[in-house]
Amino acid sequence: MNTAYTPAVDTARAVTVSKTSIKNLPINLFGSVMGLAGLALAWRLSGQYYGVGGSLGEAIGALAGLVFVLLTLGYLTKWVKHPAAVKAEFNHPIASNFFGTVTIALLLLSAVAGAHNEWLGQALWILGSALTVLLAGFVVYRLLSGNQDPLNAVPAWLIPGVATLDIAVTGAHMPMAWATEFNLFALAVGAVLALVFFTRIFSRLVHEAAPAKGMVPSLMILIAPFEVGFLAYTNVFGEIDRFASVLFYFGLFLFVVLSFKVFRRDVPFAPSWWAISFPIAALSNAALKYAHAQDSSVLMVIAAVILLFLTVALSVLLVKTLTSLFSGKLLAN
Repeated sequence: MNTAYTPAVDTARAVTVSKTSIKNLPINLFGSVMGLAGLALAWRLSGQYYGVGGSLGEAIGALAGLVFVLLTLGYLTKWVKHPAAVKAEFNHPIASNFFGTVTIALLLLSAVAGAHNEWLGQALWILGSALTVLLAGFVVYRLLSGNQDPLNAVPAWLIPGVATLDIAVTGAHMPMAWATEFNLFALAVGAVLALVFFTRIFSRLVHEAAPAKGMVPSLMILIAPFEVGFLAYTNVFGEIDRFASVLFYFGLFLFVVLSFKVFRRDVPFAPSWWAISFPIAALSNAALKYAHAQDSSVLMVIAAVILLFLTVALSVLLVKTLTSLFSGKLLAN
């Protein structure tokens, strides 16, 4: 039986009356923080490389921090008032992967904040790294217990592995003596998990029925291992070599292919749409970094187009999310 995760829906209840409740706050909404923080870092890079958008990046970074605080308070309230709902999400074979959006958000915010407060950046990175490794270990332990439904092999599986890669993306310049080896450890774990999970997910998407419309936006997560892998690899080893180029270009290829499957009018808005934000943000950061390193006008244009597309897409998602929240639909039964 397909147990595909539908955000903000408690499958154990019968929906009879629409009612707004913090119980319905979906964990995958933390993907909005990932996207906004990634967009902030991309505009910061644009300002650093080309002198355009640096201030905008800092403003978006502040917004990402505010959204994270509000969502954290909201989800902690849900945990206190409706612990069974949180437990159900954490034990769900697909929904539990979205807890990785919280740890990735912490890691990205460490990079956003670190430019302004070194100690805060380091504290967020250490906390995010510890939680990321724990979550990755839990997910792998559970998968190795056997009897997993093959239809649960969906792109969300990649989140814990990609989260581990983000340790190296955001922590390559940490000053602690142990940070270098820990980043190598995180890169190793994330790379192998991403490779194994990507292979299994790709096979499921080819040989099984297409995912439900509500999960279509999450297909964009498939590009994340390559673009986040590019950023982690180049940050840890300090250079952009041929292997890094291969990672970047394959992620770019997947983005183009998947765009035709994801951006469709028949897929209605839902919090799950935020799944597109961080993968494209990772692509945007990678494209800016690669274009700068190669000093190619064509690559610079590609990077600019991706950054502008990401900015427009996240602006639309933010407006739709706020509209849904204030209309009472976002947290409704």
